[in-house]
Amino acid sequence: MSMRTRGITGRTGTGSGAVRKGLVAAAAAGAVVLAAGCSSKAPSADGKPDADGTFVVGYSQANNAEPYRAQLNQQLEHFIEKYPDLKLLPIADANQNSATQVSQVQNFIQQKVDVLIVSPNEPDPLTPAVEQACQAKIPVIILDRDVKTDCYTSFIGGDNYEIGKRAGERAVEALPDGGNVVELRGVLSAQPQIQRHKGFTDAIAKNPGIKIVEQREAKWLRANATQTMQQWLQRGTKIDLVYAHNDDMAIGARLAAAKTKAGKDIQYIGIDGLAIPGGGIRAVQQGELLATYVYPTGAEEAAATADAIVRKEKVEKKQILETEEITKENAAEVYKKFDVSD
Repeated sequence: MSMRTRGITGRTGTGSGAVRKGLVAAAAAGAVVLAAGCSSKAPSADGKPDADGTFVVGYSQANNAEPYRAQLNQQLEHFIEKYPDLKLLPIADANQNSATQVSQVQNFIQQKVDVLIVSPNEPDPLTPAVEQACQAKIPVIILDRDVKTDCYTSFIGGDNYEIGKRAGERAVEALPDGGNVVELRGVLSAQPQIQRHKGFTDAIAKNPGIKIVEQREAKWLRANATQTMQQWLQRGTKIDLVYAHNDDMAIGARLAAAKTKAGKDIQYIGIDGLAIPGGGIRAVQQGELLATYVYPTGAEEAAATADAIVRKEKVEKKQILETEEITKENAAEVYKKFDVSD
């Protein structure tokens, strides 16, 4: 199931996986001063398992309510089980709240986990917390979204610009004579949505007749997308194609338009390509979406990286996972490849 990666090898530093009491107290207090002394050389685990012989992994997830993240959680639990020396603590859900997530990361620091995995809700608020973990000599895997520091062990994520660009190329193909596009964006401060927007706009610039007539932050959520699409249609906006930064928003927009006369000819492009019953791959198979693009969860790579870290093996500083376009022609095949429900 593993996606191909484009990796950049980075060094990991050395240090104890146990956190000194003074550092824990500083982290719990949210001491930003820790960040000032943080170098870009990330720590590695001390190679000492817990009393039961396992290495403890903590994971702070940005928002379990998003289907992509629920699938990521399921896959991480699945792949961690393949490494008997790893023990995954209950996944912490930040519920799309950065302050909550900072507290969760600091709690994992206090628990002295051997490896910390973080999917940041937003980069700015999470950067000091990640640096605190780094100062505490806890190896950190950044999964999916960047933070504004190099003080981590490995970053694992997709190429969001490339995904947006390929979606834009599909839109150009779908609208050869031009047309009106509306864009449903994720959280505006999140790097994935920034890159997905830029890649798309760069691609559609090849056809000046294609215009983005409306765009709005829908925060990755289906309900927000449905409400926004209803407002656009009620306003009388002429829409030829919906570009949504994830499949759930694309499906939400389609639900709003399905019962309207104006919505019958609208085409939809999404991103994520989840192999779940209500996900984007099935929507493409059923003709609800024109296309979607696999945004790899990175769960398999995260589990393998955590195992390599505790074994004191070299890991890549950046692991960039490749995408795959999903159309009606290959949807069944791709679904089978990524399905971990068994």
